[in-house]
Amino acid sequence: MFIRFGYVSHALNLWEGSPAKTMTFTRFKQLDKEQRLEQLKNVTEQNLQTTWRILHYNVGHEIELYRLSSSLVPLATHPEVNWDYLGIFGSKLKEIGTFIKKHNLRVSFHPNQYTLFTSDKPHITKNAVRDMEYHYNILEAMGVEKTSLINIHVGGTYGDKPSAIERFHKNLKKLPTSIKQKMTLENDDKTYTAAETLKICQHQGIPLLFDYHHHQANLSEAPLEELLEPIFDTWKERNLKPKVHLSSPKSESSFRSHSDYLSLDFVKPFFKTARELNRDFDVMIEAKGKDKALLQFVEEVSKLRGIKRASGGSIIWP
Repeated sequence: MFIRFGYVSHALNLWEGSPAKTMTFTRFKQLDKEQRLEQLKNVTEQNLQTTWRILHYNVGHEIELYRLSSSLVPLATHPEVNWDYLGIFGSKLKEIGTFIKKHNLRVSFHPNQYTLFTSDKPHITKNAVRDMEYHYNILEAMGVEKTSLINIHVGGTYGDKPSAIERFHKNLKKLPTSIKQKMTLENDDKTYTAAETLKICQHQGIPLLFDYHHHQANLSEAPLEELLEPIFDTWKERNLKPKVHLSSPKSESSFRSHSDYLSLDFVKPFFKTARELNRDFDVMIEAKGKDKALLQFVEEVSKLRGIKRASGGSIIWP
């Protein structure tokens, strides 16, 4: 198996490595019209410049997977702001996308937990569509929308899971097809198990981005040995390499919380199951240690007998 590893948003090894500076709507309202636009532009410019630096850092460390920050553009989806960030920053976004394509990086977005399609409230679905459009617009402006992903969770149950799933299928019809084709669904740690999410993905033709930590916190009736192959198969229709999320618990009492680094002992059972399939896949490490956690884990796992380190951010597991 050839396995590449990536990390989320912030590069902790870099000075000022956060591409998620923000601006609240409260602060926005306090400024006059000219100041509002200048502040929005200033924050966005900082976030894009930090992203530019992070991508160069990733290439230097041979890290080919990276999750872009959803906070690149402050107040981008707020209905009372509505500013032309694509027109203002189009050339910078294109420059970033050209760099991504040149170095064959795989980038993605993961909107927050409020971007969901299970609600019975129309405005929540409307907001979800708007948020998905924002993420897609950024990828399209970069020119990487064909190879990139936007990952979300199924959503809540509202006391009636079968009805919520029906609403998901109904509400998802409001999402433009071009955006749905870049969408993945992830099993969560409390509500929708991997098996339940798999059924939804198979029905919709959407890849399932499997989260092992969430699976351990919210087990399916079927064991992982039965689930992983059909989960990986959901990626075939899009002709994409499967991708998974790995993290480990902060503690037994805080099992759902992510630890600073990734525990090899915790994720070994996953790799053992994946090895039986003998298929290449990508791993997004969701540890609080970000790039530090990735580099430490790749170094640690490459010391195992038979494992070969293929690059700064990848291994070959025979």
